[in-house]
Amino acid sequence: MATQSKTDPAEAVAEQVAGLNEKAVATGKKASEAYLTSYEKAVVLLADQYEKTTGATKIDWVASIGSLQADATRELTRAYTSAVREFVS
Repeated sequence: MATQSKTDPAEAVAEQVAGLNEKAVATGKKASEAYLTSYEKAVVLLADQYEKTTGATKIDWVASIGSLQADATRELTRAYTSAVREFVS
């Protein structure tokens, strides 16, 4: 009579799959964080450049509107990425 292993092969496979799922989730969270950080930096940089460009026109109302739009863009981007970070984590 053959001796049986103390662990069922199906249980061993289930444990391996669970471990792989945990690694996939952790990797996905890291990738999401990297994407959000890159996105936030890019949009803030574009808003900064937009503000500088509109400020260089030397037309007060254009510079003022450009500054307001850039501020709004930065605030919305930070709020959006913060909300997504909370959702992902």
